[in-house]
Amino acid sequence: MVRAEPKSRTPLARMLVIHRRLVDGKYPNCRNLAQAIEVSTKTIQRDLEYMRDQLGLPMEYDRGRRGYCYTEPVTHFPTIPATEGEVLALFVAQKALEAYRGTPFEQPLAHAFKKLARALDDDISVDLDALAQGLSFRHTGVAVINLEIFQVVTRAIMEHRELAFLYRKLNGARPEKRNVQPYHLASIDGQWYVFAHDLARKDLRTFVLGRIQEVPVIGETFPKSGEFSLTDCLMGAFGVITGEGRHTVRIAFDAFAAQLVRERVWHVTQDLRELPDGELEMVLQLSSLEEIERWVLSWGGHARVIGPARLRQRIREALREIDTLYREMPPWFAELHEAAQAHQPDRLLQLVLGMDRIRETPGQLQLGLDP
Repeated sequence: MVRAEPKSRTPLARMLVIHRRLVDGKYPNCRNLAQAIEVSTKTIQRDLEYMRDQLGLPMEYDRGRRGYCYTEPVTHFPTIPATEGEVLALFVAQKALEAYRGTPFEQPLAHAFKKLARALDDDISVDLDALAQGLSFRHTGVAVINLEIFQVVTRAIMEHRELAFLYRKLNGARPEKRNVQPYHLASIDGQWYVFAHDLARKDLRTFVLGRIQEVPVIGETFPKSGEFSLTDCLMGAFGVITGEGRHTVRIAFDAFAAQLVRERVWHVTQDLRELPDGELEMVLQLSSLEEIERWVLSWGGHARVIGPARLRQRIREALREIDTLYREMPPWFAELHEAAQAHQPDRLLQLVLGMDRIRETPGQLQLGLDP
């Protein structure tokens, strides 16, 4: 006969089982608890002593009932005290993490939350099923990642081990080999970034996880850095791009955009100043202008850069490029372009000779030819 393997339970899980039986007045003892949980009677005895001596639970052995009982009412297990507000906060956090389904964290987080929810079910009145139906989060543009790469990078960070990988920069023609000491992995605005010390460049670098071309090779261990702080690292960035400059950025928003801007914290250095007619001015201290340029452009005509002059110039240049992209091609130019692309010199000459007429519409070429 094949003997079933004993179930593996953590001490907390065992004590929660004991606690429920005590609350239900079942007078459990070491022998029947050991059989039910599938551990030794000595293990159960140690759990009972811990619950009584370390957790302060009012427990004693009833000789007449041949089992343990609580001598006074116990409302909750002391290692998991929680209010409804705390459970709600935990639930919100769990729902917010749904955007990262498919990562190695999905199953452990879901399992941990279910265990906590089960442990708290008897002590709270929050309806978790109702919450699941009435509360959700949506994220736009969540990064697509390779799970194996994710796991290897996470392991290297936790074990303080070097990584070697091929990395293709945003505008890179071909992948480059990088050897780094990884410090931190962060999800920022739906994208995963690796913050690491680049051994060849002798400086801190930020890598987009999705641009790592193959599963990294784990190398030797390195001393843990006590100096790295993600907050300090990104203090001057509007997102993740940092620079060497120091820019005081001032942006004015009209009344429509001002209300939307007030509703969120956009940067740790932001200073909001009220202007007449419901308008708003935002002041930021940044080290790079690249990301703030794209952000300002996203507001269209509702935002105006006051300073610095360099950012105003970048916005003007970007708007000229956008205008070129969306400006409709004049009919005469479209015909010339089509003939040139088709290598039709006769047709091209015919079009040019026919353009000595009076301009009737904007964009119409007037070409005068001498007889």
